[in-house]
Amino acid sequence: MRLEPIPDPSLARKLLPPALAILGSFLVASLLALIAGGNPLAVFGAIVKGAVGSKFALLETLNRATPLIFTGLAVAVAFRAKLWNIGAEAQLYAGAVVTAVLGTGLLPWPPALLLPVLALVAMLAGALLLLGPALLKTRLGVDEVVTTLLLNYIFLLFVSYLLEGPLKDPMGMGWPKSARLLAEARLPRIVDGLRLHWGFALALISAVALWVINTRTTLGFEMRAVGQNAEAARFAGMPVTRIMLKTALLSGGLAALAGFSEVSGLKGSLTLDLSPGYGYTGIVVAMLALLHPLGVVAAALFVAAIFVGADAMSRALGVPSYIADIMLASALLMMVLAILLTKFRVVRD
Repeated sequence: MRLEPIPDPSLARKLLPPALAILGSFLVASLLALIAGGNPLAVFGAIVKGAVGSKFALLETLNRATPLIFTGLAVAVAFRAKLWNIGAEAQLYAGAVVTAVLGTGLLPWPPALLLPVLALVAMLAGALLLLGPALLKTRLGVDEVVTTLLLNYIFLLFVSYLLEGPLKDPMGMGWPKSARLLAEARLPRIVDGLRLHWGFALALISAVALWVINTRTTLGFEMRAVGQNAEAARFAGMPVTRIMLKTALLSGGLAALAGFSEVSGLKGSLTLDLSPGYGYTGIVVAMLALLHPLGVVAAALFVAAIFVGADAMSRALGVPSYIADIMLASALLMMVLAILLTKFRVVRD
């Protein structure tokens, strides 16, 4: 047996395998729920109720989806150009560190300019952090999967050092966290009394902007061309190295916005547990969305709903919430297979 490329896949061919991948992940979760002694229908019902069953639950799901949209977009734009950015977690923390440092009044910015400046500088920090691995890839051929993955651990250790040293809040009663941001450096809440903030709106704007870049600009065409065949793009006269570096800057900046939104909109200070793995989960989000920027929003909402709903389900039914992790892991594996089947057919010799 061999794989034969499909030159022009039909719409059904593009949509059916991903839909079956999602269905397969639900079947896996159903089996695990049965093993744990729960009723699959009751488990999924509790997940839905916990995710969207009330105003508080719905807004909490949107709040959880905000950093996932940013990291999903970061991964999607990089993977589209075959730049395998596994370091969105480090880039997220880079944006968070810059926000925590400058948002406490280090520089005397006018209040009206403070939030835009923080967002831009955070993007710059994340972009520069990914620029190093991109240069190593384009100049020396170093595998960016290794460099970006290792940067996650290196940068987390650096953040730990900062929180135990230079950035430690002297009024924090010994807890490793930074000082609180100024009121002018905080993203306002969309709904008073609840945690959803305007970072969610910024994430939606970023998704639309990236879609426009991908479909309506020369850079978007160049990124797609390089991703499909870098040698052909180079033969056609495209500056492949420059395009890869632009892609890295865009991807790192988007991931850093997740750190900015979490510190400025949600936490108000930098802590080591700021992200429970949003950078890694962004890979799942991007793959579920088939690397489409608008699809990233839907995939992030789906993943956030699973996580938020699973927590509520576990409290209500006593079924472990780890079902959500296994469900998303199986969805990722099945989606990779689904992407393969949308582009190739199995042929018997």
